[in-house]
Amino acid sequence: MLSFDEFADVVDDEMNLLPDYAFDELNGGVVVDERPLLHPARVSDDLYILGTYTSDPVLGKQVRIYYGSFTATMSTQSDEAVRRQIRETLRHEFQHHLETRAGMFGKDSLVEEDRRRLSNYFRQHLGAWNARTTSIRYGDEKKKPSGE
Repeated sequence: MLSFDEFADVVDDEMNLLPDYAFDELNGGVVVDERPLLHPARVSDDLYILGTYTSDPVLGKQVRIYYGSFTATMSTQSDEAVRRQIRETLRHEFQHHLETRAGMFGKDSLVEEDRRRLSNYFRQHLGAWNARTTSIRYGDEKKKPSGE
């Protein structure tokens, strides 16, 4: 596994590959956080968040990449695999930033894709999960699973 400094260098390298407009209005910048972040709605301690995009009136718009989550989930992976996942995660969070700036929150947005992934996680962990009666808590709003 990459050291924290090596990890941060890879994040910087990947940021340098993004077009300048991707950083417009990203006034909170990109932060590499040493801590792991477990998803608050997890069924067990197996759902780590690798990155987040937040838009806060005080902190601004910010991308955060969690080194601790990478070490928890990828400790046995090659450095190249970790680099690929950093690239994917960083681009994922920047896509959230760009979609938020464009006002895209509909069914084809990345927010909806993330909700579908979380719904699949619950289906896998809860087996015969009843999608008709179970709500998923995601962010600050309650959402019914897709298909209703």
